[in-house]
Amino acid sequence: MIYARALGDTLRHALESDPRVVVLGEDILDPYGGAFKVTRGLSTDFPQRVRAMPISEAAIAGVSAGLALAGFRPIAEIMFGDFLALCFDQITNHIAKYGAMYNGAATCPVVIRTPSGGGRGYGPTHSQSLEKHFLGVPHLRVVAGSLWHEPAALFDHFLTSEEPVLHIEHKLLYPLHVTTSGDASLGVISRDGSPGLPPTVSIRLVPREDCALTVMAYGYQAELTRRVLERLALEEELFAELLVPAQLAPIDWAPLECSVAVTGGLLTVEESTGGWSWGAEIAAELGSRLFGRLRRAPAVLASARDVIPGAPSREAELLVGERQIEDAVREAAA
Repeated sequence: MIYARALGDTLRHALESDPRVVVLGEDILDPYGGAFKVTRGLSTDFPQRVRAMPISEAAIAGVSAGLALAGFRPIAEIMFGDFLALCFDQITNHIAKYGAMYNGAATCPVVIRTPSGGGRGYGPTHSQSLEKHFLGVPHLRVVAGSLWHEPAALFDHFLTSEEPVLHIEHKLLYPLHVTTSGDASLGVISRDGSPGLPPTVSIRLVPREDCALTVMAYGYQAELTRRVLERLALEEELFAELLVPAQLAPIDWAPLECSVAVTGGLLTVEESTGGWSWGAEIAAELGSRLFGRLRRAPAVLASARDVIPGAPSREAELLVGERQIEDAVREAAA
C-alpha cells in the first residue's frame, strides 16, 4: 500500500474507533480530499468530524488546542510544512505547555500532521524542512513518517497519549509503498527501542560487526540512504547499518548507542538545512556518550543553507540526494 493511502486508512480507522477524534484542515473535504489526497473520502463518511478550516494556520492550531482541552482528539493538517511558521506561537507557547502549566490537570493532545520537504519544484516557500525548529520544544514530540513505520501503529500510540505530536510527512513518501516486513532484498530488518517509544528500524545486509559505519536518517532521506547503502554493499562491499527512527525528539538513544558502539562511526542524514540541526545535536550528544569508542568524529549531512530554488536542477544541487549521501558515506567510512 502506498504511504498516502496508508495514512488515509489510518485516519479513517481513528475516526471509526473513537468518537472524540476530529480532523481539521484546509481543503480537506471531498471531492478534493487535501493537497496530497490523504483525507479523500473521509468528509463524505464523517461529515460532522472532518471539517474544513479557513486559510489561517493559527486558527487551525488554536481551534485544535481548544478541542483538545475540551476532551476531543484533534488531528490537524497543515497543508505545507512551511506554514508551521504561522502557528509556531500556538504550538510552542500553548499546545506544548498546557500539561506542565496545569500540572497534568489539563492536557492538550493535539496531533499536527504536515507534508514537508522538497523534490517537487514547489519553490522557496513550499519546499522546506522546518522540523528542526521544533526539536527542542519541551513536551512536544516530533515524529517523522517513514516507509518502515506503519502509520496505524504510530497513530494508535499518539491517540492514547496525552502529549502533543508534530508528525512530519515528506511529500515524496506519499506515492511510495510502505514496507512492514523483513524483505530479503533489503537485508535484515529489525525494530528496537525503549518502552513507550516508537521503534527505531535497523536495516543491514551483513551482521552489525561487519559494518564500517552506522548511518541514521529519517523520512524520505532514509529511503535514499537505503538505496545508496545497498548499491555500495553490492558493488564495493562497503557495508553500513541504517537506523531509521520515527521519533526525532525526544530521541531514543538506546538503539543508536548500541549500533555505534559496535561500528565505531556515525553519519546522520537529513534534508533540513545545515547548522543547529537534528544531526548536529546527535553528533554532539553521541560524541560525549561514546567518547573514546569512536574511530572518528560523527559526521553530519544536511542541505545547503540557502533558499530552495524552483528550478529542478538547482533544487537538486541544494537538497540532500543520493550523490551527496554516497560521498558522505565513503568519507565517513574511510
